[in-house]
Amino acid sequence: MLTETKLKYKNKEGIPAIAAGHHIPERGSWRILKPVIDLKQCIRCRLCWLYCPDTAMGLNKNDYPYSDPRICKGCGVCANVCPVKCIKMERDLHHGA
Repeated sequence: MLTETKLKYKNKEGIPAIAAGHHIPERGSWRILKPVIDLKQCIRCRLCWLYCPDTAMGLNKNDYPYSDPRICKGCGVCANVCPVKCIKMERDLHHGA
């Protein structure tokens, strides 16, 4: 039988998460890589969205993923979990070195 574990974060119970309407911290200008998604290959499995550690992946109205460049730190988790490899990590020419 599973039991519920309660965590405390800033005197609030539950798992820390960003609620709708709250400020999302930006990752800064140090990102070197960014995800580029080939929507023609995408099978809309949502694994990139599910595994993104920074909630930088979103889903559009057709359930296709997109990456929010303000939040994405370029870790590549989304590209690694994609079963059809439609996400490639490319150099971000606008940020980083």
